[in-house]
Amino acid sequence: MQSSRTLTGWGRTAPTTASVLTDPTPESIAEAVRTAGPRGVIARGLGRAYGDAAQNAGGLVVDMTGLDRIHRVDVDDALVTVDAGVSLETLMRRLLPLGLWVPVSPGTRLVTVGGAIASDIHGKNHHADGTFGQHVVSMDLLTGSSEVRTLTPDGQDAELFWATVGGMGLTGIVLRATVRFKHAETAYFVVDTERTTDLDDLLDRLARTDHRYPYSVAWIDTVSTGATMGRSVLTRGWPARLADLPRKLRRDPLRFSPRKVVPYTPAVFPGGLLNRATVGAFNEVWYRKAPRDRRAEIQHITPFFHPLDMVADWNVIYGPRGFLQYQFVVPHGAEDTMRRALERISSSGHVSFLSVLKRFGEANAAPLSFPAPGWTLALDIPVGGDLGAMLDELDELVVEAGGRVYLTKDSRVTADTLQRMYPRLDEWRKTRAAADPHGVFSSDLSRRLAL
Repeated sequence: MQSSRTLTGWGRTAPTTASVLTDPTPESIAEAVRTAGPRGVIARGLGRAYGDAAQNAGGLVVDMTGLDRIHRVDVDDALVTVDAGVSLETLMRRLLPLGLWVPVSPGTRLVTVGGAIASDIHGKNHHADGTFGQHVVSMDLLTGSSEVRTLTPDGQDAELFWATVGGMGLTGIVLRATVRFKHAETAYFVVDTERTTDLDDLLDRLARTDHRYPYSVAWIDTVSTGATMGRSVLTRGWPARLADLPRKLRRDPLRFSPRKVVPYTPAVFPGGLLNRATVGAFNEVWYRKAPRDRRAEIQHITPFFHPLDMVADWNVIYGPRGFLQYQFVVPHGAEDTMRRALERISSSGHVSFLSVLKRFGEANAAPLSFPAPGWTLALDIPVGGDLGAMLDELDELVVEAGGRVYLTKDSRVTADTLQRMYPRLDEWRKTRAAADPHGVFSSDLSRRLAL
C-alpha cells in the first residue's frame, strides 16, 4: 500500500513529502523498483538517521519495518539470518535469552538491520570490533534492475558488498542479511567510571588505557571553557560473565525487557529552552554527580548502551526548529584540531546538550564507511542563529586534519566538502553506477551531495 507522507530525519529538520510503500514484500519492493518514477526510490527503517538520508522528495520511500522476520538462528556458530527490517531491539529481545548479543550497537537499539548496514553503524566497541558491516557474512541486495544479488565481503561481488556497507541505501535495497553475533553469558556489563579534568586528561587516559576495555565512551562538557574545557565522564567496560553477577542477578542473567521511563514526550517544548544557561547548569550537575573513580560496577545493557531509549521521542525537547547532530573524526596526531574545534564550540553562542567522544580503531574496506583511526566527537545542537557558519568552520578544521563527517548524522555538508572528506568517493560512485546505471536509488541526501 502506498500513501503520501511528510518525512524528516530524527533531527526534525527539512521535511519533504514522498509516496511511502508500507508492509512491503520482496515482490512488491521489486515491482516498485521496476516502476520507479524519475525521482527514484530509497529504503527507510525506523527513521533514526538524523538528516535527509531516508527522505525522497517527490519520489518513493519504502518503509522496510514490515519486512521483519528472523529466518534462522545458529546458536553454536552465532549466525543469524534476518530480514532487513528487523530492529536491533527485536534481535536483543529474541536472542539474548539464547546467549547471543549484537556485535555492534549504536546509542539506540531502534535501528533496523538494513539501516545498520547502510550507515555502517559503530558503537562503543569500534576500537575493538569495528563496525556492523564487518560482522555481516552475506546480504541479499535488490539492485536497480530488480535483480537480487547475494553479496559476501570477499566473494565475486565484494566490491558491491563494501559499497553497500555505509552506502546510505544508494546501491540498492538490502532485503536479508546473515550476521555473526557474539556469545553472551549475561545481559550485564562490568563498568568502570571516572571523571577527567579537561580534554588533555581525557585523551591521555584513552590513549594509554583504552586497549584494556572492549567498550568505552566519554560524555564531554562542550560548554565549559578555560582550565576545565573538555572535562568529561569516561565510562568503559566489558561483558559480565555469570560469575561476575551478584547472586540475585544470577537467577535470570540473560533477562532483557527494557521499558521506557518516559513513555510519551509531547512536542510542546519551545525553541531556546536548551541554551547556555540551562545546558551549562545541567553539565555542572551531571559532571559533579558522576563518581571520581568507580570500578567494577554491574550495569544492565540499557543504562550502559541505550539510556536515551528510555525516553520516547526525546528529539522533541529541541523545540519546533529541531536540531543537528554533527559528528566528525580526526586522525590520531590531530589532537590539536580536536582542541581547536572544542574551543570554537565552547566559545560560540551554540550549545550541545549531548556530546560524546570516542576513540576509533582501524577503518574497513568500505569507501563511504565513516570510522577511521582517531578521535570522534558527536554534538547535538539546536537549530538557530549562525549555526551553519560555525559548522562550516568546523568542516574546514576537519578537512585540513584529514578527517570527515558522518553522513548518517549530516543534513548540511556540501558536495564539494564531501569530496574532500572522502578520498574514495569516486571509487564508490563507479561501483554504484555499475550496480544502478539508471540511478533508480535516490534520496534528498544523494541529490544534495550530488551522489
